Amino acid sequence: MTEKTKSFPDRVWDFFCSLKLTIILLLLLALTSIIGTLIQQNAPAADYIREYGQANYELFVKLQFIDMYHSTWFIGILALFSINLICCSIKNFPRAWKFYRAPMLVPGEGILKGSANQAEYKSKDSKQQVAERLSGLLRKEIGKTTLSEKEGKLYLFAQKGIYSRFGAYITHVSILIVMAGAIVGNIWGFKAYVNIVEGSEVNQVLSRNGTLPIDLGFTVRCDDFDVSYYPNSNRPKDYNSDLVVLENGQEMVRKRIEVNDPLTYKGITFYQSSYGPAGSAFFKVRVTDNASGETLEVNARQGQHVQLPNGYSFAVTNFTENDRNFGPAMQMHVNTPDGKHGAPFVVWQNFPQFDVKRGGVFSFALLGADQPQFTGLQVAKDPGVNIVWLGCFLMVFGSLSAFFFSHKRIWVCLEDEGSKTRIRVAGNAHRNQSGFSLAFDELQQKIEASIKNESRKEG
Repeated sequence: MTEKTKSFPDRVWDFFCSLKLTIILLLLLALTSIIGTLIQQNAPAADYIREYGQANYELFVKLQFIDMYHSTWFIGILALFSINLICCSIKNFPRAWKFYRAPMLVPGEGILKGSANQAEYKSKDSKQQVAERLSGLLRKEIGKTTLSEKEGKLYLFAQKGIYSRFGAYITHVSILIVMAGAIVGNIWGFKAYVNIVEGSEVNQVLSRNGTLPIDLGFTVRCDDFDVSYYPNSNRPKDYNSDLVVLENGQEMVRKRIEVNDPLTYKGITFYQSSYGPAGSAFFKVRVTDNASGETLEVNARQGQHVQLPNGYSFAVTNFTENDRNFGPAMQMHVNTPDGKHGAPFVVWQNFPQFDVKRGGVFSFALLGADQPQFTGLQVAKDPGVNIVWLGCFLMVFGSLSAFFFSHKRIWVCLEDEGSKTRIRVAGNAHRNQSGFSLAFDELQQKIEASIKNESRKEG
C-alpha cells in the first residue's frame, strides 16, 4: 500500500505548526538582536561613515541594519513567529481544553494497572462506606471529588492544578501581546530629541535621525537650567531643568526634571539628557583706572568690545567655570586708543587683587558671569508601553503556571471481591513526576491509615 499523500493545505498547516520552525525563528531573532546591539540604530549617517567607512555604510543601508527593528525582514520574522505560535496553540489547545471540560472520571484498566503510581487495598466495609471515607480524604488532600458508578463499580476522581495545562498558551498569548505593543509603539510612537535654551520654548522636536520635525501639540518652556560640579573639577555632579508645559497659553504642568526623573504629559516623556552653552556669555566687570583710582562697573558680552575712558577698549575672549581649581576666570585683552591689540591675560573672580599687579593702565575684577545654557532633552512617546507591560505580566504568570505547577489526578476504583471491597488507587501528573511520586506515597499512607482505623473501630 502506498502512503497517502498530504494535500497542499495540510502541508502548509504542518509547516506553520512545526517545532523546527519555532527553533529556527528563535535563533534568527537572537542573531538579529545581536546585530541590533552591535550596530547603533538610527544614528546620523556621518557616525556610520566615520566608524565603518562609506562602503560598509551603504551595505548597512541596503541590508536595513541601521534601522533594523523597522526593517521588512525583521518584521517578516516576527510575523512568521506569530503565525507559528498561533498555529501551534490552535493545534494543541483542544486537548488541554478537553482535560478541563471532560475529565476522565472513569479510568481504564491501563491506568489502574499500568500507572507508575498505584496501590491496592482490601476492606471489610462496603463500597459505599469506603467511598464516603475516601471521598472526604481526597477532598481534603487534593480537591473536589467526583463519584461515578459503572458496571457495578464505584469510581472516585479528584484533580488539582488543572489550570497549569493552560500556562503554555498564556505564555504564547503574552508573547503576541508584547509584540503587538511593540508594533503599536513603533507605528504611533516616536523617539526624538530637542535642545531648549533657558527662557525659550518649543512646540516641535526632531526625530532621532534629525531629519523629521514632530509637532508636540503643546509648548514646552525651560525657565531655568542648573548644573553643579564635583569639588575642584569640571565634572558635572548633577544637572536639572525647570520645565513648564503650556497649552493654549495656559500653564498645565510645571516640574523640575533631572536624570532618571522625567516629565510626562499626554503620553510624551521628556528625559534630562545633556546640556551645553548657548550663545555668548555675559560678564559684570569692575574697571579701575590705576592712575586716578576711579572705578566703573560695566556689562560685557563675550567677544564684544567695550569702550573705556581715553579711547581704550577691552573684550572678553574666553571663560571657564573653574580655571586650574582657582574658580571662575575670564581671558581678555585691552586695545589702546590707536587700535593696537594688547596681549591677552586672565582675571580670576576669586582673586580680584591679582590683576593690579599686572601694571596696566586699567585693572579689572570679575564680579559675575552668566553663561546661557541649553538643556538637551530626549523625548519619547510609546502608546504601546502599557500593552507591553500587560504582556510581560501574563508571560510571568504563564511561565510560572507552565513550569512550576502540574496537573495532578487521582482515581480510586471500588469493587466487590467476595465479602470484601477491593480498592485500587492510581494517579499521575503531567509534570514533575518525581515530586508527584513523593506526594502519592504520602497519600497512599493516609489511605492505608484510614482503612486500618475503620477496621479497628469495627473490631
